[in-house]
Amino acid sequence: MSATPVYFVRDIREIERQCLPDARPSLMERAGCAAAEDATRLIAPWPGPVLVVCGPGNNGGDGLVLARELRRSGRETVVVFAGDFTRLPKDAARAHASFLRAGGKTLADLPSMPEGGWALIVDALFGIGLERPIEGQIREWIDALNALPVPRLAIDIPSGLDADTGRVLGACLRATHTTTFIALKPGLLTLDGPDYCGEISLQPLGIEAADHVPPAGHCVDKRLFAEHLAPRHLNTHKGVYGDACVLGGAPGMSGATLLAARAALWLGAGRVYACLLGPSAPSIDPEQPELMLRSADRMPEHPSAIAIGPGLGISDEAKRLLKTIIPRNIPLLLDADALNILSLRPTLANMLKARQAPTLLTPHPAEAGRLLGVSTGEVQANRVAAAIEIAHNYRAFTALKGCGTVIATPDGHWFINTTGNPGMASAGMGDVLSGLALALLAQGWPAEEALLCAVHLHGAAADQLVADGIGPVGLTAGEILAAARELFNVWLKTPLSAAMHA
Repeated sequence: MSATPVYFVRDIREIERQCLPDARPSLMERAGCAAAEDATRLIAPWPGPVLVVCGPGNNGGDGLVLARELRRSGRETVVVFAGDFTRLPKDAARAHASFLRAGGKTLADLPSMPEGGWALIVDALFGIGLERPIEGQIREWIDALNALPVPRLAIDIPSGLDADTGRVLGACLRATHTTTFIALKPGLLTLDGPDYCGEISLQPLGIEAADHVPPAGHCVDKRLFAEHLAPRHLNTHKGVYGDACVLGGAPGMSGATLLAARAALWLGAGRVYACLLGPSAPSIDPEQPELMLRSADRMPEHPSAIAIGPGLGISDEAKRLLKTIIPRNIPLLLDADALNILSLRPTLANMLKARQAPTLLTPHPAEAGRLLGVSTGEVQANRVAAAIEIAHNYRAFTALKGCGTVIATPDGHWFINTTGNPGMASAGMGDVLSGLALALLAQGWPAEEALLCAVHLHGAAADQLVADGIGPVGLTAGEILAAARELFNVWLKTPLSAAMHA
């Protein structure tokens, strides 16, 4: 079983093109009826009319089919239409005619809130093809709809959200629920998408997308690394689980290195070394005495995997250390200041690209911008493209952190992670992620699976803490350690077949 696929708009259009000639009923009929089923589920407990706001294209046609179905079921439905009915696409024109035959009428402007309020607002203004910013009257409508204390269902995608990137185009309907069709799109899952989509319902419309177009990307879930979630043998010892080494800890920044090292220990690395810069570096971690603290020039000779960057700084010593580490033929993870140094030193970048052992990079958007020589805003404008470009340029497995972390591989595969919450926007979270990935590398996991698992586990642990009443506000990186260990052990105990379906 593969993980849930994700498709760009161009791929969805190609799937539609292949399916349209033989689609009976039409894709619009299927989409509108599927959305009507979701709407019926949402409004079941509530009386009152449904407001459906339709645009001038096929998304509006989907909304008209939905409105017709709700009317047929006995629910009062008010439809507002923006545009010219005589210019509707063919299928949307048919949907309009069918709606009229069912006794429906349309308004040209938003009506006042009825007494008792709307049971639901349905957004069918613009679909996944929107490319220009929303302005004028439609923007005023969206602002007004967003201000109403009413559940809002978006059809396919909230109007104003770029389906490929998750960017808001001028204004965007803030949905509480989204019914999307055929397959997931990147914009639903990353950047602003999760803030505007609410709960997502995927309706494939009877289409197996992969039979028509190979998936562009996938959502991260345990199916991608389930084969490595094996319980440990009884006859074992610490040497089996690798020596993990974290390099960093410039004066005043040793906490970042210790957080990463603790994370590696808590996720099962056999021995963990924290190698620190600076003459005043501590020799022991009193909260985690199992760690072996050393100066950076006394790192172990043959570690199983190295992470460099947490608390590293950009001193001459840090630059020298990175230069000596990159050529080593072992799995290597670069984070934080190691990435900043890399972006300033083309010779180091060339050395990195020449490595034979796997390389992992875990930049946040600002660090990604430095690696690409662009602004943070340009990275955020197309997070999937930025992650793919970094992975290609540096021949490295790359996790572009943020809302909907994007993982890309050197050969062009990409994934979007959907675990995690706003509580993770706090100091040290990236250091913990580095330590989790380092632990898996040290234990012999392949680079791609190690990064996917670490990112997914990192977010899932934070989600579990919030579910338990810890955070999201005030959630700290150190609290992730125990939650990640507990959850990972649950995964290890789960039979493979169950893990693949989880």
